Amino acid sequence: MTDDIIKRKSEHIQLCLTEQVTGENIHTGFDSHRFIHNALPEISFDDITLHTSFVDKQLQSPFLISSMTGGAALAETINRNLATAAEERGWAFALGSTRALIESKEYRRSFQVRKYAPTTPIIANLGAVQLNYGFGLEQCKQIIDITNADALVLHLNSIQEVIQQGGDTNFKNLLPKIASICNGLDIPVGVKEVGFGIDGTVAKQLCEVGVSFIDVAGAGGTSWSQVEKLRSKEPIKKIAAEAFNSWGNPTSYCITDVKSTITNQKVIASGGIKNGLDAAKAIALGADIVGLGRSILKEATESAEALTELMEIRELELKMVMFGIGVKSMEELGNTDRLVSF
Repeated sequence: MTDDIIKRKSEHIQLCLTEQVTGENIHTGFDSHRFIHNALPEISFDDITLHTSFVDKQLQSPFLISSMTGGAALAETINRNLATAAEERGWAFALGSTRALIESKEYRRSFQVRKYAPTTPIIANLGAVQLNYGFGLEQCKQIIDITNADALVLHLNSIQEVIQQGGDTNFKNLLPKIASICNGLDIPVGVKEVGFGIDGTVAKQLCEVGVSFIDVAGAGGTSWSQVEKLRSKEPIKKIAAEAFNSWGNPTSYCITDVKSTITNQKVIASGGIKNGLDAAKAIALGADIVGLGRSILKEATESAEALTELMEIRELELKMVMFGIGVKSMEELGNTDRLVSF
């Protein structure tokens, strides 16, 4: 890996921790949905369960630590804390982009977290555009072998790549290459956005070629055009990025649109999920599990204990919502008629 890529990874972490990196005048859409409170829930709070499954593994709760980092010095500490906490709380865990893992052995350890999370569903991650830049089935198999991952997610980040200095912008004919990865691996392959959202039409195209799950990664959370704007030394790109500070499909819209077009594949809701109430709304709209990223990054830099405490809070919030509407399982939450739009 070149020094430039290592520097970029470190800058991404610092900017997400310290700067305003969300879009402006763009929201997840969850504020347009409200649960009808059930004053007589007729259930015991102690009977509420968050258990579900993903990639043929059991989860204690329907949460995913979304892809964040890897391939930089600080990333090793962050990923170790994330993996430890995921194992403790029974969440799934998605690694940051593993391109670095193939291009250099220097920070390979930052992606090798299985020893901290022996039973956790681990999802490896690679930019789909890299399939046009020398990556193929062989490299994907290497990634899976090195990370011991249970699934692979290919991320789509076209707008980010344009603003990023030296970004890879050839997104031509990726669909058949994604199909070949799905057909060539013996683990599930998913596709995610990075904060601008996947709509139903794109989800259907992807699932028709073999994709097993869709992470909508909608707008309303981190905007990677804004992150790259802050990094950029190119005045033209910095100005152009400003026009995209309200770009993207809101997360709530993505969930409902994707669920209207696919039936057999899992849907992950991520993009601006702040708390257990947002998570509950996402599941009631049709998501199977919910991803949290930047909102837990600060704690991930501190310790696994700090992160575990925050995760426990998110779980309690979700349970309180379920108690408040009188449902006691993920299936009941997904089928509730107590979420209304206004």
